[in-house]
Amino acid sequence: MDLIRQSAVSIVEQLKAGAITPLDLLDALEARIAEVDAIVNALPTLCFDRARAHARRLMDLPVEERGVLAGLPVPIKDLIEVEGVCTTFGSPIFKDHVPERSDILVRHLEEEGGVVYAKSNTPEFGAGANTFNEVFGATRNPWNTSRSAAGSSGGAAVSLATGMAWVAHGSDLGGSLRNPASFCGIVGMRPSPGRVAKNLGVKVDDLLSVEGPMARTVEDLALLLDAMCGEDAGDPVSLPRGGTSFLGAARRSPRLKRVAFSADLGITPIDPEVAEICRRAVSRFAELGIAVEEAHPDFSKARHAFQTLRAVGFAASHSRKLKDYPELLKPEMVWNVEKGLKLSVEEIIEAEAERRDIIAGTLAFFEEYDLLMTSATIVPPYPVEERYVSGCAGITFDNYIDWLAIAYAVSLTTAPALSLPCGFTAEGLPVGLQIVARPRGEAHLLGAAAELERLLDLNTLMPIDPRHR
Repeated sequence: MDLIRQSAVSIVEQLKAGAITPLDLLDALEARIAEVDAIVNALPTLCFDRARAHARRLMDLPVEERGVLAGLPVPIKDLIEVEGVCTTFGSPIFKDHVPERSDILVRHLEEEGGVVYAKSNTPEFGAGANTFNEVFGATRNPWNTSRSAAGSSGGAAVSLATGMAWVAHGSDLGGSLRNPASFCGIVGMRPSPGRVAKNLGVKVDDLLSVEGPMARTVEDLALLLDAMCGEDAGDPVSLPRGGTSFLGAARRSPRLKRVAFSADLGITPIDPEVAEICRRAVSRFAELGIAVEEAHPDFSKARHAFQTLRAVGFAASHSRKLKDYPELLKPEMVWNVEKGLKLSVEEIIEAEAERRDIIAGTLAFFEEYDLLMTSATIVPPYPVEERYVSGCAGITFDNYIDWLAIAYAVSLTTAPALSLPCGFTAEGLPVGLQIVARPRGEAHLLGAAAELERLLDLNTLMPIDPRHR
């Protein structure tokens, strides 16, 4: 079997057995990237010389000292700095930026045997759920290259779907791990805040933006989370490992009694076909004797809370760029930063109180239900030329992030959530089911997602060659 078609778990087992080397994997990836990436534009920056040097250093170590990943290659989203590798943040402002030191996340991955060989494409500063920027252009959906791969971890998702990666790093503020996973038919997980340590941003206690894993299967994703997690003094909200093996958790069937499904969380329109595909997938839990009910926490204040707190973060992180380089920022960035700068202290306090109430309501909800499930996106992949979804089911949206409410409402809760492939539209485009567990319940979430993944039996369909339609 081709190496690119094997699971990450299988590849790591072979690395630890000495049946293959990290250099074999890098050769396979370089060949696959040369074959398909010009079509989809997922991995615009490659660093194979650096990767091979790191691989050789790993190979000089005893197998037991090569970490969780043992030499498995990992692409890093172009919002995270990698020492000696051009890191643009998708912005012309940083098109020639080469960091002198890697982010905490990258250092943790490399300590656990991850080998960085590429940077994956992202929208400018991760703003927006369509992966395009003025530095590298647009990333295309391999299931139909006329469609968006979503974002902001679009390059990572496409690299997985096309066999240019076994696992991939991504990040998530308002759905950026879950949206592209849904559009590309892979698994993307937003962990609880602090589960994956990262460099500090301007807003030190940020609980909305997290780093997380992506893969083609739940087990592969859990493997990467094992390598990513762990506390670091450089990230004051980071959590200790706690002795949990997330891969082990994905291999155990959880005890589920009662799960909830809501097509729209009570806050957003949704494409009827997407809603029905997700509803059918959730109904499979009934085969295991699990009660499936229609319910969701109260998210009625989620739009105001998220958009306000997001704007605060954008103003804190990017107001200086707006002042110094206004002509180099895309309109959506300008709008978001200016929105943040106009906020009053009273509006920010109100949004913080709303988020507190949403977290409290979510915790109470999980006293009654083991899981909350809904769609990961409200539409199937849309034309790549459209900057964002401007409306759905007859409802017009006010701005470029309104269509993401079904994902960003969950971001507010601090609960872990993942997008699991759950079916295809009549046009043959992937749909992802969003599965949410109680805050810090990653192990429970992974076990449940793996159970449903086995029932749906869709993960044998990848990787795919890009399809032109």
